[in-house]
Amino acid sequence: MRLSSLALAAGLSLLRVAAHDGSQQKPLGDEKKGSQPNIVFILTDDQDLHMNSLDYMPLVKKHLIDRGTQYRRHFCTTALCCPSRVSLWTGKQAHNTNVTDVNPPYGGYPKFIRQGFNNAYLPVWLQQAGYNTYYTGKLFNAHTVENYDAPHAAGWNGSDFLLDPYTYMYLNASYQRDRDAPVNYKGQHTVDVLADKAYGFLDAAAADGRPFFLGIAPVAPHSNVQTLLFDDIGDIEQAAVFSPPIPAKRHEHLFGDARVPRTPHFNPEQPSGANWVRRLPRQGPDNVAFNDHFYRQRLRALQGVDELVDGVFARLGRLGLLDSTYVFYTTDNGYHIGQHRLQPGKECGFEEDINIPLVVRGPGVPEGRAVTNLVTTHIDLAPTILDLAGAPIRADFDGEAIPLRARDLEAAVGSRHEHVTVEYWGFAIGEGKLFGDEKSRLVLNNTYKALRIISKTYNFYYSVWCNNEHELYDLTTDPYQQHNLLHPSALSESNTEPLLLDGVPLGKVVARLDALLLVLKSCRAQTCVRPWHALHPTGNVASLHDALHARFDTFYEHELPRVSYGRCELGYLLDAEGPQWDVDGLVYRHGARWDEWV
Repeated sequence: MRLSSLALAAGLSLLRVAAHDGSQQKPLGDEKKGSQPNIVFILTDDQDLHMNSLDYMPLVKKHLIDRGTQYRRHFCTTALCCPSRVSLWTGKQAHNTNVTDVNPPYGGYPKFIRQGFNNAYLPVWLQQAGYNTYYTGKLFNAHTVENYDAPHAAGWNGSDFLLDPYTYMYLNASYQRDRDAPVNYKGQHTVDVLADKAYGFLDAAAADGRPFFLGIAPVAPHSNVQTLLFDDIGDIEQAAVFSPPIPAKRHEHLFGDARVPRTPHFNPEQPSGANWVRRLPRQGPDNVAFNDHFYRQRLRALQGVDELVDGVFARLGRLGLLDSTYVFYTTDNGYHIGQHRLQPGKECGFEEDINIPLVVRGPGVPEGRAVTNLVTTHIDLAPTILDLAGAPIRADFDGEAIPLRARDLEAAVGSRHEHVTVEYWGFAIGEGKLFGDEKSRLVLNNTYKALRIISKTYNFYYSVWCNNEHELYDLTTDPYQQHNLLHPSALSESNTEPLLLDGVPLGKVVARLDALLLVLKSCRAQTCVRPWHALHPTGNVASLHDALHARFDTFYEHELPRVSYGRCELGYLLDAEGPQWDVDGLVYRHGARWDEWV
């Protein structure tokens, strides 16, 4: 049975190496026996892939894109800073960390501490594996000048954290080093301050001689935000004042003609999406002009990051560490400006928000503008780094290590999973200006569960919102996600003849996607990696293609409950989440087995 063909360059499985064949690269195991590589992890804030920000970073291109591998199908699983970062450092989906917001009670640094992760995240495990660990920049939201020592973030030999409420103030940042009191850097550009701190940690790491991990987390290109401390927040709209990012003065004149790419879904004539997104008004000329300015400011703010990357590689070269160091470059979540009529922001399930940059360079990693379309996620990064370190991979990880060597990339073509779990709770915020009749930048009913599933023959996004609206996009024929196949208007247009996805009835595909989402929205550990096994324990189904066989029609279309919500909530409250698939393969609701509940 065949679904629509996927117009991915060379398909999901293909690795393209433009200048150097992977066989010419030093394999990961070529290092001296018993040695462990160094790891530098650069994590930007809100950087887009789909608005071409990497095209404006020539030094990232020089050191990383031209000398490493791009993972073009890399996704975050929650498009919001703190939940995404906690998932990244723990290897767990947000429904398993229950850190789902940027501030208490549902998220932020206090929730990270309360959930017990201060002793169970990547730097702690790396120290146990013999690494020195260092970090500078933004760790989590609601990590503040008042709670940084209640307790200190564990797992770091050296740290210099950005702290709220100054995290997003480009010219008024406060950093807190090791056990010292916070220091304010008013008038200095935060990325320049960060760069000096990162170079200092590289020097310290080299002098010690042990393998090291260094996390570098600039705030760019996040909006400039003036905020109150999280415990002072009553009305979030009163507590945060958003404005475009502020570049360093040496960069403020750049890219005067740049504007948001005018893709088909940029400020479209017809609405798209579901729920509140579909009700957005079309943006007027003044609004579009301001958003183009916002876009240029993001590109300008990223120039400091570009210089930082150059400085890191220069320092690694002087220290003689280039050949023994892996460098990862990614961001916490993506960003949209104008797509689907959205004001600047994130928090949605569209590609702009969840499909994000990931570039890796290091020993054995194919170089020469190498590109892979294997599906990878932030949940996979902790196991990847532990694998590089030679440390045990934890059984409770919700992801699996990302293949880095050419031979491992090739071997993963037929075996790696094809899905991404996407989830979100709570609000969405427009970070630009208010225009026209807009009275609020805040939307509260932005809770949804979704999945992305990509192979050589299909490419879908499927979601269920907390008001029980549904979305389905076939990105093969609709790459900009403009035509929700499950919106009532689309269904009414096809009521005379069954809607087909290249020969497969729409309802048949939706039933399988819904069942997959039913498992993924409450999965744990290996069930998150191999969800079809939960539905078919005999192992005869490993993909959507397999599940579409006619012999499974009754099971999917009549026997399983559908994903639904009881109500919209701002956080992960199980009794609002509808049917769940538990670890024993039983479907239940409100703590009872489904067959008992019905």
